[in-house]
Amino acid sequence: MKIKLFLKASLLFFFCGGIASGIASGVAQTQDAKHKMNHGDDHQQIYHAFTVEADIGEARDGRSKGLDLAGWVGGDYNRLWINAEKKNYGKYEEKFEAQALYSRNFSQFWDAQIGVSHDFSTDFTTQKLSYLTIGLEGLAPQMFETKAQVFVSEKGNYSARFKQEVDIFITQKLITQPYFETDLFAQDVNELEVKSGISDLEIGAETRYEITRKFAPYFALRYHTKTFGTADLARRLGQRVDNFIVVAGIRLRF
Repeated sequence: MKIKLFLKASLLFFFCGGIASGIASGVAQTQDAKHKMNHGDDHQQIYHAFTVEADIGEARDGRSKGLDLAGWVGGDYNRLWINAEKKNYGKYEEKFEAQALYSRNFSQFWDAQIGVSHDFSTDFTTQKLSYLTIGLEGLAPQMFETKAQVFVSEKGNYSARFKQEVDIFITQKLITQPYFETDLFAQDVNELEVKSGISDLEIGAETRYEITRKFAPYFALRYHTKTFGTADLARRLGQRVDNFIVVAGIRLRF
């Protein structure tokens, strides 16, 4: 109950903060009208950028299907991020997750984020859970796109996720993108069938050919495995521990 109240209070706080920010922005616009007439007001423009990937292929024990949406709406400093991922790696692995995050730029390459996530199903079970989500997203040295998130579930469980990927240009249009992603749990979560520590790891590479910047077919190789105590638990339950996936798909930007 306390976690649910905390989630509601957090959303109310940021909603009210957004209203206050809008009022303050309006005052600033009035006081600085002459400057804006001379130099423009790029920071007040509303932009958007979304990427959608859809693929189909084969896993070790059946058909693999995936759909991934990631994008934002907003200005240079304040944005609303929407993320959704649905995947099915054969018979034993299924994941459906959605996120809505307020994002604030605080340095040239980094944003701080806070919002809510909801699991309709996970890599482990079909348990449905909501989370308060806090994270950082940005560009690390060597052009590594980095995302780090901490989750507090409605039941008071703590977990985290870390992901990095990088674009390697073979030609101007042919690009390969190696990546890795891992999840960590602060405690055993029986309903999710995970143990504390690093629960799983996914590595892979996606190679796309950009016919245009907005349209690119791609081919991807992925390897996903449960790790440590979570892997031992999966073996005891007669579940698959790892999976190798080959897919082909389409990437759209708008």
